[in-house]
Amino acid sequence: MPDITDQRFTPHDHRRCIKAAVAEATRICNERNGRLTEQRKRVLELVWGSHQPIGAYTILEQLRSEGFNGAPPTVYRALEFLLDHGLIHRIESLNAYTGCSHPGDEHTGQFLICSRCHEVTELDDPAVSRAITHSSASIGFAATHQVIEIRGLCSHCQALPHDQ
Repeated sequence: MPDITDQRFTPHDHRRCIKAAVAEATRICNERNGRLTEQRKRVLELVWGSHQPIGAYTILEQLRSEGFNGAPPTVYRALEFLLDHGLIHRIESLNAYTGCSHPGDEHTGQFLICSRCHEVTELDDPAVSRAITHSSASIGFAATHQVIEIRGLCSHCQALPHDQ
């Protein structure tokens, strides 16, 4: 999949991100014998519709407006499938979801969250993950899952006047 991480904080056509994400999801699901149903595919498209994290109920509302029949458990099952296949991430502090820019690769993510425009970009810096694993082990803690969320301002928002 083309690396789209560097595009997140710059204006661009999200349709390219969606198309690339769906193509990669299709490939990964075919390799793993996972069923990328139309509803799961549409949920993935909605998650990739912008680089702002999206909540399950917002996804549900959008699906209903498009004629999909669904209840919250249906959306949560689709999100769980996408999470299990490494196609999306959950931004825990926001209780929302964002697309994975490195789907199919085993990795821990570090997420940069712009406090102004709310866009999220994913970093995958193995040195950060190793440092956490090493520091944890040095005090006898076995880290099994890492999610790092970093808040600040993206370069676009830094350039805006402070009152906007």
